[in-house]
Amino acid sequence: MRGALPRSTPEAEGVAAAGVLAFLDGIARGKHELHSFMLARHGRVVSEGWWTPYAPAFNHTLYSMSKSFTSTAVGFAVTEGKLTVEDRVVSFFPKELPEKVSDLLAAMRVKDLLAMATGNEKEPTQTMIKDPNWVRSFLAQPVAHAPGSVFMYNSAATYMCSAIVQQVTGQRILNYLTPRLFEPLGITGATWEQCPQGRDVGGWGLSVPTEALAKFGQLFLQQGKWNGRQLLPEAWVAEATTFKIQQPVPAKLSRPREKNDWQQGYGYQFWRSQHGAFRGDGAFGQFTVMLPEQDAVIAMTAETSNMQGVLDLVWEHMLPSCQAQPLPADRTGQGALAKTLASLALAMPTGQATSPTAARIAGKPFQLEANEGGFQSLMFTFEKDRCVLRLRGAKGEHVLAGGFGRWERGETNLPGTPPRLITGGAPKPGTAHKVATSVAWTEVNSLELMHRYYETPHHDSVTCRFEGDRVQLSFLNSLAKLRGGKDTRPVLQGRLG
Repeated sequence: MRGALPRSTPEAEGVAAAGVLAFLDGIARGKHELHSFMLARHGRVVSEGWWTPYAPAFNHTLYSMSKSFTSTAVGFAVTEGKLTVEDRVVSFFPKELPEKVSDLLAAMRVKDLLAMATGNEKEPTQTMIKDPNWVRSFLAQPVAHAPGSVFMYNSAATYMCSAIVQQVTGQRILNYLTPRLFEPLGITGATWEQCPQGRDVGGWGLSVPTEALAKFGQLFLQQGKWNGRQLLPEAWVAEATTFKIQQPVPAKLSRPREKNDWQQGYGYQFWRSQHGAFRGDGAFGQFTVMLPEQDAVIAMTAETSNMQGVLDLVWEHMLPSCQAQPLPADRTGQGALAKTLASLALAMPTGQATSPTAARIAGKPFQLEANEGGFQSLMFTFEKDRCVLRLRGAKGEHVLAGGFGRWERGETNLPGTPPRLITGGAPKPGTAHKVATSVAWTEVNSLELMHRYYETPHHDSVTCRFEGDRVQLSFLNSLAKLRGGKDTRPVLQGRLG
C-alpha cells in the first residue's frame, strides 16, 4: 500500500511480544476465525499477520465498520460548511417526503442519524432495501419516539447520512472521501456498494485492505492530524468518538453491563468500549479498535460469531502487553512471534489428494435433473494437483478450480455467491468474484471443494458424492453454517451420460 505505516519491533514501542503471542494463541484456542490482524503502537506497526489465503494487498468487506467512514464523510462536510448536525433530515429531500410529515419526523436531525437515535418504531433497513427509492422508503417509516431519545441500531440511518452528503456535495461519499481521506492516508482501491439510485450504501459495503483500517484508526488517535496536516478538526474527532447515547439494556445480559462492549455508549457511528477505548466494528469481526490510553490501534478482519470473545482477548492480552516505556529486546519472543505469524492459515478440507473414483469420472459429463438453479450438466477434470468443476446452465458455464492441499486463486460467477448478510447493494448477477479454492477427497466417493471469497469474510463448500453412475452436489456456505447448518440452495442430482 502506498504510504505504508512505519514498522517497528514490539519491544521498541513498549509492547511485549509474549502478549501478542498469547492473544494469537487465545484466538486459535477459542476457534475464532480471524483473517487479518495488525497492531500499531505510537504510530508504528509492531505486529501483523494474515491467515492464508487472505493477504495484505486484498480488500476486505467491512460490513458495519463502513459506518465510521460514513460518519467521517459527514465530518468533512460539516467542516466545509455544507451542513450542520442540527439540520433537519427532511430539509434535504423535499421531493421524497411522505404526504403527511409527522412532527417527530420533522424533528429528526442529522445528529440523530449519526447517533442511531432516529426514533423509528422498528429498524427500517430491511424494508428500505426492498424499495427502489431508499430515501423515500426511510422517510415513510413510522417515527414513534422523540429523535435523540432512544438508541436503536439502524443501518438505514447511516445510509441517509451518505445520501445527505451526496445531496450537498454532488458526489458519492467514496469520491468525496478520496481527496480528503483516502489519498492523504495512501489508501487506494477502495470500493463501496451502491443503492439503486447510485448512492453509496453507507451503513455497509465499503471494502479496503487491513492497513487502511489501521491508518484510519491512527488518524483518529492523532486527533485528525496526518503527517503534520490537520485533515479533520480535533473538535469533530472528539464529537464523533465521545459518548452521545446509552444503549438500552436487553432483557437478558450474558455478562455484567460494565464488561459488555455493546453497552458502553455510542458516539457518531463509533462504539464506546471498555478501558477508555472506542471502535468501529462490523458483523463477524471487522474491527478498528482505538486505545487512546495506550496510544495503540488494533485492526482485524474476521468471520466470527463471537465478536465479544475477540475483544475479551484484546483486553486480556493486548492491554497489559503495552507498557509506558520501551522494553529490552526479546529475540526469543520476537522469533516465536514471527514464526507464528508466518504460519497463520485457515484450514483446508481434510482428506486425500487422490481417489480411484477420479479416474472413473474424469472428463465425463453428468446430466443434471431439473433444478431451481437452472444447472443442466457438470464435469470434473483432474490435472496434476488440481481439480476443475464445470457447471453448465442456461446462462453459461461456471468454473471452480482448486488445488489439493493448497489454495488456488481464481474468479467465479457461480450464482448465489459469495454469501451475503444483506441483499441491499449486491452486485449484479453474473459478476465475477475473487476466490481461493482448496479440494480434498474426504472419502473414496466424496469430494469437497472449499471456496474462500477472500475479499469478504465468507466461504462456501460444495460436497460431491458419487455412487455408481450418479452424483449429488450439496452446498453449505459459512453464513448457513453459523445459522445452524441449513443452506437454502437445492441439492443437485445427476447421472453420467
